[in-house]
Amino acid sequence: MERNRETILIIDDERASRQVLGRALGEAGYLCRESASGIDALQLVHEEAPSLLLLDFHMPGLDGAEFLSRLRSDADPALAQLPAIMLTGDGGEESEVLCLEAGANDFVTKPINLPVLRARIETQLRLQSMRRQLQQQNNELEAWRENLERDLAAARLTQQSLIPQKPPFLPGWEVAAAYRPVIQVGGDIYGWLRMADGRTLFWIADATGHGAAAALLTTLAKLLFHHASGDHARPAQIMAAVNNDFRSIFKTRSFMTAMCVALDPASGRASVVGAGHPPLLVARRAAAAETVTSLAPPLGLLENSPFAETTIDLQPGAAARKSSPVTPGASGRCVYRPRSHPQLHRHLTAHPLRPTCAAPTDRLRRPASR
Repeated sequence: MERNRETILIIDDERASRQVLGRALGEAGYLCRESASGIDALQLVHEEAPSLLLLDFHMPGLDGAEFLSRLRSDADPALAQLPAIMLTGDGGEESEVLCLEAGANDFVTKPINLPVLRARIETQLRLQSMRRQLQQQNNELEAWRENLERDLAAARLTQQSLIPQKPPFLPGWEVAAAYRPVIQVGGDIYGWLRMADGRTLFWIADATGHGAAAALLTTLAKLLFHHASGDHARPAQIMAAVNNDFRSIFKTRSFMTAMCVALDPASGRASVVGAGHPPLLVARRAAAAETVTSLAPPLGLLENSPFAETTIDLQPGAAARKSSPVTPGASGRCVYRPRSHPQLHRHLTAHPLRPTCAAPTDRLRRPASR
């Protein structure tokens, strides 16, 4: 019978029992090997592992229980997990418990009913096959996870290279930055660039989603902002160009919130444009805090979305703060601090929406003049 050629090692000190079992199981299609003692059987198992063990509980020297105890502690998992069926002439529940506690997967009482024995062998071999398949799938998943970790690590380095590493130099202003995503890569990005009229454009964006897909959108965001700033002179025009280009690519399937601030470092006057982004917070030395809200929807949702500029005057001692929408655990901070006076200053900084969450932020700070 060629349907099954699994190898069974029969371990029994009685030769007649081994021969009867070997003949019966051979006729059922199994390849049978024999061993007269537990010591010899351990050596045979290490030389060539069988598919299943069929062993007697009572044997001189190394009995079935001790044999399984040594086998289950083997350093090779493939040997330690070999299925084993114990043969015992003792009846009753106590004997059954002893067999299972010894490490047997199943047991058969003597005199042996061959159809029952074959059915239990088939069951154990089927379970062993399923365990091997599961182990193979686990190995494949682990290999996939390791490859994914390597890819994400490479993506993180790539995304971090897009984040400005050194702050821009603005006479009279101090600039600093920090960015910490909650996972390897995220959908937040910020930057700054010099405009044709001499102003500095500070921009921040948060793409939909998380992980690698959102990180790819941040790469696109940086390209779009830099491209638009070369073709347009006003922040509203830059935001409109980014919106149209983003929408033409994704057709409303994705969107991102954004805010940009065009600052004249000499006068402290700034033009603010927001698209679905958290409000810009403006604090003044002797007045209540103000907010500059985003008047337009997120980028990519509407074609020809109207963008309006809000002008603010950051006189010495004033402060303005803006941030990206946040994800719990993510944190980032970007600070711009003018250099004039150590106590009085004006600054633009990002503000997290919730105390436990933070995201890429940027802040301008300018000390008050003496």
